[in-house]
Amino acid sequence: MLNYIWFGLMAVALVVAAFNGTAEAVTKATVDSASTAVEISIGLVGVMTLWLGIMRIAEAAGLVTMLGRRLRPVLRWMFPEVPADHRAAGAIVVAIAANVLGLNNAATPLGIKAMEELQELNGEKDTATNPMVTFMAMTTSGVQLIPSTMIGILAAAGSQSPTAIIAPGIVATFIGTVSAIIAAKLLQPFYPAPAAARTETTE
Repeated sequence: MLNYIWFGLMAVALVVAAFNGTAEAVTKATVDSASTAVEISIGLVGVMTLWLGIMRIAEAAGLVTMLGRRLRPVLRWMFPEVPADHRAAGAIVVAIAANVLGLNNAATPLGIKAMEELQELNGEKDTATNPMVTFMAMTTSGVQLIPSTMIGILAAAGSQSPTAIIAPGIVATFIGTVSAIIAAKLLQPFYPAPAAARTETTE
């Protein structure tokens, strides 16, 4: 579907440019933007390597595990349908901790693993459960203490203080995460879990 949307946007832009007589300007802007994207990507490699290395050191030092322990009581309250001794509970904790620390490369497979574990508790395999929706809302809007990707982009674009994004980034992602969780919790009563799923969770 996204491919069709992007193709439609490009087709509309070309048609409008042809009617307005600005096709040459659009073509030039396209080529310039492509060149700029390549330059930023190359400049991003060094900065991203640095930050990902720091994050890997933090992961090896046990910072992810420690943060996971701190988050466990909160996540138990947020995911009451998930048994505390189930593998899904631990997978959620580790995935959220990696997301908070900005470990994007690690957070993605960990998030997929958490979803797989939550699917085992799902009574209707073709319908997302409330814990799955809440987890997706949290990871999509996730709070990041160190937004390494954005820092790298700002540094590659020539920013004088790329780390200045950290404080406003924490505030913005915190507000986004709280809003996403509140929205998910408010909508949950309208989509109650099937009886089979509730029985399976309580067993």
